Amino acid sequence: MNTVKVRNLELGAGIPAICIPNVGKSQEEIISLTRHYKELPMDLMEWRADWFEDIDNIYNVTEVLTQLREILGDIPLLFTFRTKREGGVHTMNTDTYISLNKSVAATGMADLMDVELFTGDELVTDLISYIHQYNTKVVVSNHDFHKTPAKSDIIYRLRKMQDLGADIPKIAVMPQNKKDVLTLLAATEEMTTDFADRPIITMSMASLGSISRLTCEMFGSCLTFGSGETASAPGQLRAEELHSILQNIHRILL
Repeated sequence: MNTVKVRNLELGAGIPAICIPNVGKSQEEIISLTRHYKELPMDLMEWRADWFEDIDNIYNVTEVLTQLREILGDIPLLFTFRTKREGGVHTMNTDTYISLNKSVAATGMADLMDVELFTGDELVTDLISYIHQYNTKVVVSNHDFHKTPAKSDIIYRLRKMQDLGADIPKIAVMPQNKKDVLTLLAATEEMTTDFADRPIITMSMASLGSISRLTCEMFGSCLTFGSGETASAPGQLRAEELHSILQNIHRILL
C-alpha cells in the first residue's frame, strides 16, 4: 500500500497519527487552542471551521488560516467544514460549501482538506481536482451518526472514495451494539487487505465504539482523532491518553 506524505508526517506507516480537532468559535479561541494543542501529542490538527462564528466571511477565514499556519509550523493542518447533515454545527448550501473549500485551497495554507462524499460525484471529482492543483491532499469522508451500515456498504463507500480520487478515504459510523463495532473493524481489515492502495481512516463512534480508535493499527486505519479541550465527535479520547495507548499497542505488535 502507498503511504501519504504531508510535510514531515507519513500516513499509513507505523503508529497511527493523532489528529486533534480545533472547535473554537471565535478567532481568539481558535488561536489560543492551537497554541495549547502544540504542547500535546499531536501529529496534525483539524480546524473544524463549521464551528467558526465568522465562517461566512472569507477574509476572516483566511486571516485565521494565516495565523494557524504560522503557529503550527511543520505540523500539518486539515481544513474541515462539516455540514449539518453529517454532524456539523453550521448550515451551508452546496454552492457556498464548494466556494468556501475552493477559496481555502487557493490560499495554499491547508495541507489536507475534507470533502464529503455525498456532496455529489461530479462536484466531489471537480473539487478534488481543484484542491490538487494547490498540492493539497484530500480526505473524502462520510459520517453516519445514526447507524452502522452493512460491511459491504462500508467497503463500497470507501472504494468509491478511492475511485473518485481521494488521497485518504474516511468513514465514521455509529454503533447500536457490539456487533456493529465488529462490523466496522471487519470492513476496515477487508478494505485494507483486499482493496485499498492508499491509507484509509475508519472509526466507530461513541463510547461503545471507542475500541476502534485504539486498535486502528491492528485493523488498518492510519489516523485517529483525540480531543484537546473539546471533542468534535462522541467517543474521542483525550490526546494524551490516546498517545500512551497507541504507543503500547505498537510495542506489542512488534
